[in-house]
Amino acid sequence: MNEGRRSLASPASAVAPVSTDRWSLAGRVALVTGAGRGIGLGCARTLAEAGATVLLVARSGGEIDAAAAAIAADGGRARAHVADVTDPAQVEQAVAAARALGDLRVCVNAAGTNRPGAAHDYPLEDWDALFAVNVRATFLVCRAVGAALLGAGSPGSIVNLSSQMGSVGYPGRAAYCATKHAVEGLTKALAVEWARARVRVNAVAPTFVATPLTERMLAEPAFRAEVERRLPGGELATVEQVADAVRYLACDAAGSVTGSVLRVDGGWTAW
Repeated sequence: MNEGRRSLASPASAVAPVSTDRWSLAGRVALVTGAGRGIGLGCARTLAEAGATVLLVARSGGEIDAAAAAIAADGGRARAHVADVTDPAQVEQAVAAARALGDLRVCVNAAGTNRPGAAHDYPLEDWDALFAVNVRATFLVCRAVGAALLGAGSPGSIVNLSSQMGSVGYPGRAAYCATKHAVEGLTKALAVEWARARVRVNAVAPTFVATPLTERMLAEPAFRAEVERRLPGGELATVEQVADAVRYLACDAAGSVTGSVLRVDGGWTAW
């Protein structure tokens, strides 16, 4: 793996002036993990549209290089940084790279995975893999970004990606549900611990979204029909809807929001 390789998609010096618009992220740097595809990529695009300089972090160099280039082509500011966020040293390098771009104020933990299976014979290696990516990596990035913000005395916003499965159960997803419940508990604990330092920590919990991670399972007609049956409106969420929720929590308009889980779940958990 080419650890820490960065690709320049726009000049580092071309940082937007800080805006007084409470919905704007101009003048701020946002670090987004899992930014090569799906929800992570959608969040990176949306934060760039809001004015942030975005550091896209993932293990897939080709994907984030292309994503950073596309953001730049649309007038945004972005760089790609290859890292395995389950590795503490690589997480520290990613945070250092984000700080080198300017005023790091936003972090989005969108790296995640899922391996469904019945609990009674679920492989322990799959259990460990889900906890490594969904929980360990989220904690490592929160810890590193939190330390940077606290050390600099800077306010900031950390947004963790949870799921509707962070508050309910579902057959064949014991490991995934356990990891997302853990993410929501971690989010609340960090929010309380860092509140006086003005570091807000929240989570966004979407329902099923059509992404590369869910493509195969949603292609099964019976499974998709069951998912749509459980959604009061009968519709999946979109990447854009989830990313817009993340943008809200990242900006000053959500200045009094911390320790919250914003559910973009189409009403799944309401009944």
